[in-house]
Amino acid sequence: MTKQTQKLQALLKKQIGKGNIHSIVAALQSYDRSIDFAGAAGIADAQTSETMTPDTPYFIGSVTKMYTAAIVLRLHEEKRINLDEPISQYLLASLTSGIHIYKDKDYSDQIKVVELVNQSSGLADFEAEKPQGGKSVMDDLKAGHDRSIDIVEAIEITRSLSPHFPPHTPGKAYYSNLNYRLLGEIIESVTEQSMAANFVEMVFKPLGFQHTYLYDCAAPNFKDAPATIYLKGKPAYVPKYLSSNTADGGIVSTAPECIIFLRAFFEGRLFHKTFLKKMMTWNPIFFPLRYGYGLMYFRLPRFVWPTPLPEFIGHSGSTGSFAFVCPLRSLYLAGTVNQIASPAKPFFLMIDLVHRVS
Repeated sequence: MTKQTQKLQALLKKQIGKGNIHSIVAALQSYDRSIDFAGAAGIADAQTSETMTPDTPYFIGSVTKMYTAAIVLRLHEEKRINLDEPISQYLLASLTSGIHIYKDKDYSDQIKVVELVNQSSGLADFEAEKPQGGKSVMDDLKAGHDRSIDIVEAIEITRSLSPHFPPHTPGKAYYSNLNYRLLGEIIESVTEQSMAANFVEMVFKPLGFQHTYLYDCAAPNFKDAPATIYLKGKPAYVPKYLSSNTADGGIVSTAPECIIFLRAFFEGRLFHKTFLKKMMTWNPIFFPLRYGYGLMYFRLPRFVWPTPLPEFIGHSGSTGSFAFVCPLRSLYLAGTVNQIASPAKPFFLMIDLVHRVS
């Protein structure tokens, strides 16, 4: 074990017990592969006390959105999806009617496919927002009320919420899981295949994945069971809800296979590399993140961190997952802290990892 590997592994081990971190895994690979690290610490399974390893599968959460965006761009290349067409060209009116009524004007038929991809539709987020006089889906889940939410219920909840701005408002973006639920519906409509089949055909199989799959609690994968997710000090068991997340957050993978995906994504092996420049047209979502086409942009300003920091481009997930490229340092990073209650933790972990190899 090299000194650098020892330093990185020690960093991961140090996280256990801090901020309710019970397990952690991270992979780090340089463009030229001269740096190629994968390490883990903690307990992967709260019931069996199985140890976390570099190859332990985990819920990648909203990192799934990058995989979905890659499929949309591939179908766009094949002229099966036009990013500039309204979603009404691909979805039934019964599904999309009344989902975007802003200041008494109905914009539902004006939402374009691209506005789902880059989170600029203005649609409310059925998962995080509270209906009037009620609780949000996320609040219910945190309280232990697990349930499946299909696209029909997600749409019904959205209709009870207020949109945030008209579609294609310049400089505006709002992070809504419904955007990617709808993209999943469009993909399934165009291909006449399930999202699970599309992921396998367009991403998992071409990249040779052995441990990556779309989660389904009705058909559990015991061989590659995902690590336990925590909400502070308690395991968060929400298998029904996680199974209903498909295009927006349902993939299980490993840190090394996420690195393979990142390389394929940014090297132009899933769609033409010329798309990348357009995909990196950023709009702010919530500090300090900005959003592009299925991508987050993260960089802390100087007033937050004493020394200049590089930028990170990729995606994080509410389960504590992360998958980013750090262009300035020519590094790919992926992993998870398996903790819902510490959304900032993956970002500070990435900063620490980069500093350890600089």
